[in-house]
Amino acid sequence: MTQKTHALLEILTGQPVMPVVAVESAAEGVGLARALAAGGLPGIEVTLRTPAALDAIKAISAEVPEALCGAGTILTPRQLDAAVEAGARFIVSPGTTHEVLDAAKTSDVPLLPGAATPSELMAMIEEGYEILKFFPAEQLGGIPYLKALAPVFQGIRFCPTGGVSPKNVSDYLALPNVVCVGGSWVAPKDLVSAGRFDEITALAREAAALGRR
Repeated sequence: MTQKTHALLEILTGQPVMPVVAVESAAEGVGLARALAAGGLPGIEVTLRTPAALDAIKAISAEVPEALCGAGTILTPRQLDAAVEAGARFIVSPGTTHEVLDAAKTSDVPLLPGAATPSELMAMIEEGYEILKFFPAEQLGGIPYLKALAPVFQGIRFCPTGGVSPKNVSDYLALPNVVCVGGSWVAPKDLVSAGRFDEITALAREAAALGRR
C-alpha cells in the first residue's frame, strides 16, 4: 500500500459516511464543515459544482482545523491543481482519465478516482489504485452490482455515491468491498441555506453512528 493510499484510507475509514456537498459561499462552507465535524463527520467532500467551491475549500482548510476537507467533481488536471492549491486534503473524481491520473501522480494529495466497469477496474489496478469511487451507485446497479464484483476484484474497495440514502445506507455498508459511502442527506440544502447547522450536526451524529451488520 502506497503512502497516499494509506492516507486516503485513514480518511475514508474514519467515518461511515462522507458528506458530499455543494456550497454557495466560503462562509457557508465553513459553517457546514464545523457542523459536520461536531457531529462526528470531519471528512467532507466539497464538490466543484459552484463558483464558491475553491474559496470554500481554502476557508475550511484555514479556519476549521478539525475538518478534513476534500474536493470532488474533479474533471480536469487544472481543477485538480487548483483544488490542491486551495488546500484540499484529498481529491475525488467521478471517473478517470489518463490526464487526471498523470496530474495526481505529481501531487502528494491522494486521489479517489471513479471506476465501474470490469475494464475500468482492471485499468485502475494496473495504475496501483485499490480504493475507488463508484458513481452513480444506484443507477449503475447498486448493491447487487457491487456484490457481483467482489469475488473477481478482491483487492478493490469502493466508496459508492449517488442514490445512497438513509433507506439503503446500512445495506451498502454491510458489503465487504465498501469502505464508506458518499451522501448528501446529512447536509440538506434547505438546512444549509437557512444556517440551521445544529440540525445538520444532529444528522451527522446519526450518520457517524452507522455501523456494519
